[in-house]
Amino acid sequence: MTDQSLSHVFGVESSLSGRRWQWRGGNMDVTGGAAGLEDDIVTQLLLARGVERGDLARHRNPTLRDFLPDPSELRDMDAAADRLAQAVMTGETVTIYGDYDVDGATSAALLVRLLRMLGHDARYYIPDRLLEGYGPSGAALVRLAEEGSSLIVTVDCGAMAHEALAMAHDAGVDVIVVDHHKCAAELPRAAALVNPNRLDEGAVGASHGHLAAVGVAFLLAIATVRVLRRRGWFETRAEPSLFALLDLVALGTVADVAALHGLNRALVAQGLKVMARRENIGMAALIDASRLTRAPLCSDLGFALGPRINAGGRVGEATLGVRLLTTEDAGEAAAIAAQLSVLNDERRAIEQAVQEAAEAQLPAQHNRAVLVLAGRGWHPGVIGIVAGRIKEKTGKPAIVIAADGDSGIGKGSGRSIPGVDLGAAIIAAREAGLLAAGGGHAMAAGLTVDEARIGELADWLDARLGAAVARASADRALLLDMAVAPSGLTPELVHTLEAAGPYGVGWPGPRVAIGPVHLVRAELVGNDHLRLIAGSAGGGSFKAIAFRAGESALGQALLHGAQGRRLWLAGRAKVDDWGARPAAELHLEDAAWAD
Repeated sequence: MTDQSLSHVFGVESSLSGRRWQWRGGNMDVTGGAAGLEDDIVTQLLLARGVERGDLARHRNPTLRDFLPDPSELRDMDAAADRLAQAVMTGETVTIYGDYDVDGATSAALLVRLLRMLGHDARYYIPDRLLEGYGPSGAALVRLAEEGSSLIVTVDCGAMAHEALAMAHDAGVDVIVVDHHKCAAELPRAAALVNPNRLDEGAVGASHGHLAAVGVAFLLAIATVRVLRRRGWFETRAEPSLFALLDLVALGTVADVAALHGLNRALVAQGLKVMARRENIGMAALIDASRLTRAPLCSDLGFALGPRINAGGRVGEATLGVRLLTTEDAGEAAAIAAQLSVLNDERRAIEQAVQEAAEAQLPAQHNRAVLVLAGRGWHPGVIGIVAGRIKEKTGKPAIVIAADGDSGIGKGSGRSIPGVDLGAAIIAAREAGLLAAGGGHAMAAGLTVDEARIGELADWLDARLGAAVARASADRALLLDMAVAPSGLTPELVHTLEAAGPYGVGWPGPRVAIGPVHLVRAELVGNDHLRLIAGSAGGGSFKAIAFRAGESALGQALLHGAQGRRLWLAGRAKVDDWGARPAAELHLEDAAWAD
């Protein structure tokens, strides 16, 4: 780390967006050349993300061999694997009960594909978001039992489904819960409940609480194959390669915004390699429908592939994602992928209308620590996305509630900021009687609330989380990894930075400062995006774009106050490969005056 006197990068104590600039780790100012760096760039990036020097080799190339725990370390894992293996060996009817988002769809697809590999044709069931809501419904579980299922595996849901699982038990069907959402002290009745976020979880299991549900499902797949191996199941049949399922794990993990450190980083790194091989027909069709002409990058999973799977559950047919990711028919895969792309376009239009209506309520809540925005007629399928956008825009936790004027019930989805555990607060609000249902994890939560009690809920969240939000907001610094001269922004630099990836929540992508520069052009394009051409004293130039920033303080300053002034620009270095030859550009997050 640098001396405190050097902690403000280039002396920036208040940027154009009001943030101070600090080094994330050590000083990597190479604006005058690379001389002086004690370590190579990748080593510096790893150290800045908390890796110990003695552990650098493992993190440079994250593999499952180095990060995978013994699945048996998780509570109930052995019971779940034994029960699932028994169902395979005896030919029982098994139904995988998923959720309608990407994590739920990939978790369900993973277990369906696993069972097919084992010679067992499992069924799947995805609830309708609007008609059935989140989580297992008792009526659906009982109906599945009546239709012949003797084992149901819920994925990405079920940890708080006490009533529904009690109904399933009374109907005589076994239920295995595979989840990652926060649990209450009292667990629902199940044959097994595998969740690293159980309050009674052991040290090793709890250390993997950052897994998405699809990661937990992958551990169950490993444990199940191990049980079958011990029982001689593969003496006369081939043992499946579970590595083939890692593309599903990568997609679900990134799309669910799970922290990309430790095991998750290894799962995504290896999953991207599997995805590039295009062995899953449905995944290949999804990549093609997203108009990607190269192997997907980690960012593509969150911004191109994931939203299309989500669109089926949010504004279309809930089963489309699982159908696509489990089909072996190329024609069917192409048709479903095309349908999901159309639904994704519809989702964007609906989302924009809800976002505009929600943002109109922001001025009345400027004193709130937690923004609670509600409206009748808002589509419940997009409220989570809108909550995330408002959280990014305001820097505060945001909950967006779609209220049903006929029933008086509101369905809400929330997104939080680092340092503020929204999921725990929502569970506490439910236990306090303010919510009909609710749960989640630190960064995201869902809830059901009486419309008449929304104001009371907002006051309660403000009182509970106000101090945590204040602490998180006080530490609102822009953390930089590197500073380069304008000529140093090259495709080669981008490739070097990417070598310390994959990046995501908990393993942030490198942020680079570039300058000094002057603006050759600044203009609004698309949906409030700011496009810049930045020039240097040496005569070179590069492109930069700030997404959804036109109306922000940063955007207005660059549009109207930067003429004739020199600036530092900060953001993520990316490769623009649309032209005749690749060029580097900057995805702008902040700027500061250089004079």
